[in-house]
Formats: sequence, C-alpha cells, structure tokens
Amino acid sequence: MISLSACGSVNNKPVSVWQTTGINNSVNSGTNEDNTTNTGSDVISDEDNSINKADNYNVENGTKEYRGFVLDNVLHSATEGDIHYNVYIPDDYDGSESYALFMTLPGYQGLYFQGVGENVRTEEFGFAARDYIPKMIIVAPQLNDCGDTSARQTIALTEYFLDAYNIDKSRVYAEGYSGGGETMSRVMGMQPELYTAYLQCSSQWDGAYDKVVNSRTPVYFVIGEKDEYYGSEPSRKAYNELHSLYRQQGLSDSDIDKLLVLDIKPTSYFTSKGITNQHGYGGSLFVRDESIMNWLFAKVR
Repeated sequence: MISLSACGSVNNKPVSVWQTTGINNSVNSGTNEDNTTNTGSDVISDEDNSINKADNYNVENGTKEYRGFVLDNVLHSATEGDIHYNVYIPDDYDGSESYALFMTLPGYQGLYFQGVGENVRTEEFGFAARDYIPKMIIVAPQLNDCGDTSARQTIALTEYFLDAYNIDKSRVYAEGYSGGGETMSRVMGMQPELYTAYLQCSSQWDGAYDKVVNSRTPVYFVIGEKDEYYGSEPSRKAYNELHSLYRQQGLSDSDIDKLLVLDIKPTSYFTSKGITNQHGYGGSLFVRDESIMNWLFAKVR
C-alpha cells in the first residue's frame, strides 16, 4: 500500500506513484546511479548575470541534473533562511524575452529531508508543464514542512525569480499537491497577487480567504470524492467560503465560475484507470488530465 504524502504522515518513505504505475522516469544520459548528471556549470552563468539581477542575491547553484532540472540550488535569504529548490530553465532563455513562471509544491514525500530531488522524482507536474508553455521557468521548491515558514519561503523564492529573471508577471502559475497544497494555500492567504492562478490537488485549504478574493486570483480545487487522507469536504468548504465572499462583493455566479472551480472526482474516475487509492495516485492522474492542466496554463492576468 502506498504511503500517504500529506504533511504529518509518519509512514515509511512513500513509494513513487510514477514507478508503480509504470511511467518512464529515465533520462537521456547520465553516469550516476540515481539518474542524475553533473551539469558542468552553474544554473546562472556569467552571461546570464550580465542581463539579469541574479547576482544581487546570495544563491548557491546546484551541480547535478535530473531530467532537465538542476537540483539543490539554495537561495540564502536574510529573512527566511536557506531555501532549497530544483529549477528547470529552458535552453533558449537568455533574458531578452519574458518567460512564464511555474511554482510546483510537492507532497510530504518530496520535502527536503526525504532526499535531494525527491519531489521531481516522484511527481510529474514540473515535466508536464513544459508541454503547455514551452517558454516557462519551472521551480520545484523542497521545503521542510507545510506551515507558515514554508509559505514565506515560497513567497521569497517567487519574488527572487520575479526580480532576478525576465518573467512575464501576467503568467505566474502555482500548483500544490497534498501537503504542498496546504503550503500553497497559506501562500494564497498571504500574497496571492503574485500569482496568475492556483491549482490545488488532493489537499486542503489552510490559508486565509480575504486576500484571494480581493486579488481575484483564480483557484481550481481537484480531489477524489473519497480521498483517503483529507476526504473531499475540506475542499468543498474552502470553495463555499470563497464563493460566499465573492457573492458578498457583488459577483454573479457566472463571474465566480471564471475564478473558482470545485472538481470532485467520482470513484469511477479512478477505478476506470485501475486506481483504488484516490489520494496517493490523485496527482498522477490529475497531471495527465488536460482539462485540469489547460485551466491553469490558459490563465493570463
């Protein structure tokens, strides 16, 4: 049985749903046993520094690569401490053209103490995203928990990329699976205006609501009706709270539908694909659901 991936789980290290479902995690080349390769260069080259402000920050660049992600970069923040992250920067990015930005937060199995790169090894959001917007920088933070500290670190990391890289601020996307959704919902309760839209998968809402409504940041909730960890009721409650606040501001139902989606998947959605664990395998199905992913990446602020 796969271990649940939400924060607070104390089971053994979860099995990768990508391995158990037979999805190919191979890389094109590499000499290390863990499918990583040495990059041979820093994430930020001298050439890059001449056209962006990355050198104004204290960043320790990773030296290993996994499927295009440079692993274990560290932003040393004076206020939020060390923030570990993996990052994919398209080869053609040179700073002359603005790129979209995608922040993807993992479940419990992808937190930093689970091992460097475990988030990108066990979740596919960062890879699938490339098919929707090729010109997009993808950041996969590896935080330490699902609370306010990690939320503030996510904000600091987002602000770093917005400042240090040429980012199209109308296309800044966020996604959180399981425990990562708990964290990102806290981010939404703090500074939702940073993001164009947010996709919450198999999780619960732990953040505040008012700022999300005031910023008009679109949110999509997707979860199995019988999610083994959270159940679907917390997502329904968060949706209803946000919907009520929008109505209080005078928005019509049709206007709210453009900002808020509640997508509770029936059991048949999972069993038709041979899946019986709605929480542990929810992320593996939702990331392959084009209607869900298109909703996120079609948004422009």
